[in-house]
Amino acid sequence: MKRITAAALAALWSAAPAAADEEPRRDLGAHEHGRGALNVAVEGDSVWIEFEAPGADIVGFEHEAESAEDRAAMDAAREALSRPLSLFALPEAAGCAVESAEVEAVGGEHGDHADHDDHGDHGDHGDHGDEEEDEPHGEFHAEYLLRCAAIGEIRTMEFPYFAAFPNAEALEVSIVSDKGQGAFEATRESPSADVARWF
Repeated sequence: MKRITAAALAALWSAAPAAADEEPRRDLGAHEHGRGALNVAVEGDSVWIEFEAPGADIVGFEHEAESAEDRAAMDAAREALSRPLSLFALPEAAGCAVESAEVEAVGGEHGDHADHDDHGDHGDHGDHGDEEEDEPHGEFHAEYLLRCAAIGEIRTMEFPYFAAFPNAEALEVSIVSDKGQGAFEATRESPSADVARWF
């Protein structure tokens, strides 16, 4: 994956003023089952989205796909993740369209991280209880670029993501724009958020 979105997000995060009443940016970081992360950057008519979640949340396992059933689950997950507006929904009135979508499954086996440049940054992958340090930790990463004809019409963000992936419980969402930055948690129980102050 080219990490174009990551560079754009980093530039926008560093340029955005931090508001006193808003939480700081939450990095895509430690691997924790049930919890994913979504970073969103808004500039002009563009919305960049960076997504990361444990494989267990998306396909129900984190090992390398070995059986035909595992491979079919991986293919279905990639297909679903390649349609961001069906997972992280914005109002139709905003006229948003997907300009690019890149999805990758990372890991499975530690020796299988060829395209994962930041492997050293997630250390022990967070709290995995009794799992061994060398246990496989598969993850899904995706980067999206959306163009919106009427970006000011974005008042809410819905998360059909939770209906699509039954093992997912929460998403840590960070948003930055020229109006400020903030963070919130979207959950299975609360799959909608008011995001008007950033659009």
